[in-house]
Amino acid sequence: MLSAEIIPLLTKALGETIYMVAVSMFIASLIGIPLGVLLHTTDKGQILENFPLNQTIGSAVNAIRSIPFIILMFAIIPLTRLLVGSAIGTTAAIVPLVLASIPFIGRQVETSLKEVPAGLVEAALSMGATPGQIISKVLLPEAMPGIVSQLTTVIIALVGESAMAGAIGGGGLGDLAIRYGYQRFRPEVMLATVIILIVLVQLVQFAGNTLAKKLNKR
Repeated sequence: MLSAEIIPLLTKALGETIYMVAVSMFIASLIGIPLGVLLHTTDKGQILENFPLNQTIGSAVNAIRSIPFIILMFAIIPLTRLLVGSAIGTTAAIVPLVLASIPFIGRQVETSLKEVPAGLVEAALSMGATPGQIISKVLLPEAMPGIVSQLTTVIIALVGESAMAGAIGGGGLGDLAIRYGYQRFRPEVMLATVIILIVLVQLVQFAGNTLAKKLNKR
């Protein structure tokens, strides 16, 4: 049974987790979606083919993706301090969350764009469409259901990573589980945070699936 003092702390921690995930996802999407478009369109045989550029960007994306999140958090502490003035707290945790999510989103968007039938692009080219028009009126609209599904996966990953950020003072449910559950030997607090995280992930997945179905016009 949870004590009266823990319930407000759980509410506050949930709010911090949602804040970290929402802000991180918004910023990362602003950079990651165009990155995914660039990765796809500069590949061999695509409308903006530039293989050296594609390989350079792809290598950088793969390098960042290969770094475990817990190591990334510690490795960029100087950058985090430079950007937000502190390496501790929910706002500070957003910096590594964004950096870890950008290449993930880029690859997921690239994968979704690859599923767009080549015939649609060829038809647009035959009608004189510019690369910008093909991207905005063919590729992105056709790939949008897949992109939404992939971004849902990224949000769920961010929920888990935000909990991990709590281990180094990032706030949120992870921080609450460590400080009040593990360190104070209160398993009911640990259980409560796990249940909340499970419910949160289920809600995100349901919302993502529903939106993807609505956008799918095939």
